[in-house]
Amino acid sequence: MLTKMTAVEAKLFVRDPGAPVTVVGIPLALLLVFGLMPGSSKPSAEFGGHAPLPTLIAPMAVAILIAMLAVMMFPAAVATYREKGVLKRLSASPAPPGRLLAAQLLVNLAAAAVAILLVLGVGRIALGMALPENLGGFLLVMVLGALALFSVGTLIAALAPTNRAASGIGAAAFFPMLALGGVWVPKEQLPPVLQHVADVLPLGATINGLREAAAGNSPELLQLCSLVAFAVVCSAIAARTFRWE
Repeated sequence: MLTKMTAVEAKLFVRDPGAPVTVVGIPLALLLVFGLMPGSSKPSAEFGGHAPLPTLIAPMAVAILIAMLAVMMFPAAVATYREKGVLKRLSASPAPPGRLLAAQLLVNLAAAAVAILLVLGVGRIALGMALPENLGGFLLVMVLGALALFSVGTLIAALAPTNRAASGIGAAAFFPMLALGGVWVPKEQLPPVLQHVADVLPLGATINGLREAAAGNSPELLQLCSLVAFAVVCSAIAARTFRWE
């Protein structure tokens, strides 16, 4: 039953005209616009002797993609089902609503995986971008970052009664994370206090962990612990507060 529900959710996801633009268009646009700027593929002292394309631009595109799916799109979809009474009807059917939630998560995670492969593939083929030097660390941060951000999204979905409320709460969480996570201004240019904030917020910890791994370093323990803590705490609160109607 979970397989069938996942297939249905995948079809609905693909048919949504905004989904392909968000999942594919935005990260590729970020990669190409900033990746085609002069000097983006050349080592820079400002980035520790590494080129900004593989060690800043690509990690930023990957992390923003995951955050948009997790904090904006996923909670809005779940809240829409709650608002329309779909979850309530499923609770009285042989298909428990928990499977619908799982199907939504699987579809969004699959979309994120496809888009990330596209970002790395297009960056490599079209821009000559180097692949992450610490691939294992890159994958670890990507998985933990997805868990943390989707846990935040699940908490929003648990609290938001309607689609509009979910979109509002998601935006209220997403844009401050962009500002404080080193997206609008690179972490190195932030004040020392905000650099520490960037290392503990889910989006900032994901971006900075991916940057470290892309440059061949090991992700910082603080970043990994922060992602695990957000995943555990937000999931626990969401489980206690989630309502199907």
